[in-house]
Amino acid sequence: MAKLTVAIPYYQKEPGILRRALASVFEQTYKDFHILVVDDQSPYSIDEELAPLSDNWRARITVIRQENAGPGGARNTALDNVPADCEFVAFLDSDDVWTPDHLKNAHEAMTRFGADCYWASITGGDAFYYHFGIADLEETERVDRLQESPLVVEIPELSSVMLKNWSFLHLSCMVIGRRLFETVRFDARLRLAAEDVLFFCDCVKASTRVVLCDAPGAVRGEGINIFHSIDNDSPKFLKQQFNTWVALDLLEGRFAQRSSEARSIRSYKTTARRQALWSQARRVRRRKLPQFDLLAKWVWRDPVLLRSVFELAAGKLAR
Repeated sequence: MAKLTVAIPYYQKEPGILRRALASVFEQTYKDFHILVVDDQSPYSIDEELAPLSDNWRARITVIRQENAGPGGARNTALDNVPADCEFVAFLDSDDVWTPDHLKNAHEAMTRFGADCYWASITGGDAFYYHFGIADLEETERVDRLQESPLVVEIPELSSVMLKNWSFLHLSCMVIGRRLFETVRFDARLRLAAEDVLFFCDCVKASTRVVLCDAPGAVRGEGINIFHSIDNDSPKFLKQQFNTWVALDLLEGRFAQRSSEARSIRSYKTTARRQALWSQARRVRRRKLPQFDLLAKWVWRDPVLLRSVFELAAGKLAR
């Protein structure tokens, strides 16, 4: 069996996107891999998507079908089905593509430095301006260089750094070892938001060593998948912000004994509340009712949201 498993959650509404991602996998300079595609009840048929592939490619792909469980649930299914003799798992979103040396760089760095968690940098178009590379961290953080070409680094206080701004991390650039893929899972309840950040933190906390590579591992895609098409005016936006708040609340519990990390998390929770309330204010301006059912659920878990309503109203009156 292959030494590395590629885990791809599949949920698409148009043809060709997954085939583009798979082509980037088969173009890897590192060849010892097997692919698990989890069909998360995709609107576009996985069979039609894979039909044009050659027999050689198709023989290295296992498809697992399930009822829709969201991105976290799909990735958990992949992790639950990793072959017993596999050593590494690499994640790839179905609308992203890998650079040719991504798996080679990951395997060499993890093997050389005894790491069980790895990230590469990610690149993308103008829509993903907020991503930045691993080397950029040297401008503001303590970074230990382990290797120069490609640049591989270690960050002693990685959990603190990532909680300040996790835009240098992306799932399609992440590879984990057995210690993690056997024990750490996504919180599948957190659809549409933040399940990746919670997973990142859990992996960092459980790892023996984390290394990061500045060489781009993936190019951020712009396909239609389970993560996109939710803007501030979407009916799903409030749910996304609530799930973000829930994930942050769980994170705050994990870092309760570390004041700087907890402080960063509380700031993000405040931002999630404000964005949620502004979205509801826009609904009212468009003569639509607020989403009272979800707001009530949020207030029940987080009474601070009610105080934020009064602060927002007071601010508008003062202006």
